[in-house]
Amino acid sequence: MSMQRSEVSRDERVKRAAAPGEKAPALHAFYRGKIEASVKCAITSFDDLAVWYTPGVAAPCKEIARDPGKLREYTNVANAVAVVSDGSRVLGLGNIGPRASLPVMEGKALLFKYLGGVGAFPVVLDAHEEDEIVQAVRWIAPGFGGINLEDIATPKCFPILERLRRELDIPVWHDDQQGTAAVTLAGLYNALELVGKRLDGVTIALLGAGAAGAATLRVLVAAGVPAEHVRVVDVVEGETAVLGREHDLEWLFPHRGGLLTRTNGEGVRGSTPDALAGADVVLSFTKPGPDTIHKAWLQAMNARGVGFFMANPTPEIWPWDAAEAGLAIVGTGRGDFPNQVNNSLGFPGIFRGTLDVCATTITDEMAIAAAQAIAQTAVDRGLREDAILPTMMDSETFVNQAVAVGRKAVEQGIARRPLSEAELRAEAEIHICRAQRETTILQREGHIPPPPG
Repeated sequence: MSMQRSEVSRDERVKRAAAPGEKAPALHAFYRGKIEASVKCAITSFDDLAVWYTPGVAAPCKEIARDPGKLREYTNVANAVAVVSDGSRVLGLGNIGPRASLPVMEGKALLFKYLGGVGAFPVVLDAHEEDEIVQAVRWIAPGFGGINLEDIATPKCFPILERLRRELDIPVWHDDQQGTAAVTLAGLYNALELVGKRLDGVTIALLGAGAAGAATLRVLVAAGVPAEHVRVVDVVEGETAVLGREHDLEWLFPHRGGLLTRTNGEGVRGSTPDALAGADVVLSFTKPGPDTIHKAWLQAMNARGVGFFMANPTPEIWPWDAAEAGLAIVGTGRGDFPNQVNNSLGFPGIFRGTLDVCATTITDEMAIAAAQAIAQTAVDRGLREDAILPTMMDSETFVNQAVAVGRKAVEQGIARRPLSEAELRAEAEIHICRAQRETTILQREGHIPPPPG
């Protein structure tokens, strides 16, 4: 049943939306976290320990010292990612610090493992200055095959990412930037297909020029959206405003101003309602709602409009209210509503493909390839207005992304291990299937107990 025709009352919908948050504290306490390290080598007798540790371990150590390239052959580094955060901008919670952010980073590591077969480890830093964070990541980088920056506030997230990408020889990516952009683009591909509009012909109101919004703008433009068709809204001198050439955009938005100056070709002035009037699409990365965006504003959009409201934990407007305002397709960042547009649908598969070919970085072209793979997976499953994207439980989407991303890295000449499409698919399937089967076996055997109640 579509969102528009649902007979569930508004109060019941709001009650259901609150349920995950109500359950979470007790379940986190019951399991005392969500991840732990596990053994991947055979241990058949006491003698094996002398191979895996002293004295046997000295032999591979010596070989790595002579030939650093053997690090990926002899250790787990090629499948290890650090999820790094200082907790300065978490979900919709803001600057809650490294300790309070740890449940989020553990959750990220869980999704990396279960959905992508990637061994990820939360690293929360009690450091908040750009130089400190860059140095800390440089110090830990030798033990990882990739770095996932997470929930770091703007504007420092931009130079941190740029510096680390320059200084390290492993892929560094900020999931709030490229990850969100890739999944947003995937959803937009299919939403526009359903409403009969073209990527290069729509007017887009993009609310928020922070990490997610700025990267989404950049990736959309790279994918074919004319920058002048985008109206960007953010806070200028304490007031919400449509950004335009009358603003000193490079000063107001460091590392983003150059692209922002190309937006708003119509010269629209005003605030959020003015940006939405006559728009075909609204992409919102602002503060949690549900009353951040009002129904009356959406009613001024063009017919068959599309809206993605991605504030967490509560979207800027409830999706049923957006549908009642006339939007044909509505997405949010939440998995308990139809059309989840969330970076969790992207990063496990993107990193899977990146690690499998030992790519040196993750380019915007790789993110676009991932978006195309996500969108095509949904097309193959059958598009509906309440199902424009696969769900996180659709393992094939992560395999398809890994293949597309790995092939794009090979094509761009940044893969140390140039695998064929068939080899990439086989590797991704092995890693992802293993991670999910391990979880099933541990649950079946009682090593992961069922949740209480």
